[in-house]
Amino acid sequence: MLQTPAPGDHAGATDTDVLIVGAGPTGLTLATALAARGVRATVIDRLAEGANTSRAAVVHARTLEVLERLGVAQRLEAAGLQAQRFTIRDRDRVLVPIGFSDLPSRYPYTLMVSQAVTEAVLLARLGELGAQVLRPHTLVALVQDDAGVTATLDDGSRVHARYLVGADGMHSAVREQAGIGFSGGSYGESFVLADVRLTGGVPHDEVILYFSPAGMVVVAPLPGGVHRIVATVDQAPEHPSAAFVQALLDARGAQRDPAQVHELLWGSRFRVHHRIADNYRAGRVLLAGDAAHVHSPAGGQGMNAGILDAMSLADALVKALAGDAAALDAYGAERRPIARQVVSLADRLTRLANARPRWRGVRNLLLSTLARLPLVRRRLAWQLSGLVYR
Repeated sequence: MLQTPAPGDHAGATDTDVLIVGAGPTGLTLATALAARGVRATVIDRLAEGANTSRAAVVHARTLEVLERLGVAQRLEAAGLQAQRFTIRDRDRVLVPIGFSDLPSRYPYTLMVSQAVTEAVLLARLGELGAQVLRPHTLVALVQDDAGVTATLDDGSRVHARYLVGADGMHSAVREQAGIGFSGGSYGESFVLADVRLTGGVPHDEVILYFSPAGMVVVAPLPGGVHRIVATVDQAPEHPSAAFVQALLDARGAQRDPAQVHELLWGSRFRVHHRIADNYRAGRVLLAGDAAHVHSPAGGQGMNAGILDAMSLADALVKALAGDAAALDAYGAERRPIARQVVSLADRLTRLANARPRWRGVRNLLLSTLARLPLVRRRLAWQLSGLVYR
């Protein structure tokens, strides 16, 4: 049961050191990192249960490196599938081949694992450290003073914390309550996402981003013989069928050995924005993850950027709780420029994929020419893996 402080009564110990709103990968990573260092953190989430059919499916090398500190990297590694390559193709033609085997990391690959599994691993580790997620609770208001932040929840209870973190996604109530702008825009197309079982010419150790005149489609392997499909569509159905996904692959995927959909496990649609919070801090309120930045799924950067936000913010909060509040400004100064780079890369990939047909030949020639340069391929591998942000 959440404790309810009396109005204006902030004397002595607060209810919690840090209140985290949102128990997705970002919020769970932050809570686990704080709990591992003895910080009292309270996590609330609006969902009654944490299990979900999720959008994210990629954990990159740099993310695994930092998650070693929490004792979860090996657990994720055991649960995932190692993809050794990322390629950009126009139907059967390989335009840009990117390999990860030469990366200077203990994780020279892209780990394919669903967000639901990542959350379950983090939640289990959080429980081992003696903490839990309080559900279902929704933030409806927050008020700051010199002593901290008082949050009012949907059941009328209130929580006082020295710091509050919004890890509550693109439609962040924390960001809105704190008055932080969210600059950017959205793509005209909607996105289809589906998990399917395939046969045909579909690699099981490679993520493929297909460019075609009809639009973009990503085909990515997951454990258990499943493939994740992500595609741009002008008007996507709310629940895409197996036949709809098959039509996408027929129009955009491989032609010599086409993929055949045998089973649709799950499908959905969503609209993608490219936005960055104007600030990552408003007094004692901080933002992380999708509450701070959102972008196209091209490149699989979103969940990784949020987890890296959380690890950096955990360090900053430990310093702030010890009296160094300037560390919180340093967090934003470090992570916001990185978010701009991540958003920019995803946006470039998306716009290249959706180039108008008359520019297709020029685009393909440019990409294939650049990809002949080892330096270009190495740079892309470093960017996708996150190692460039070490």
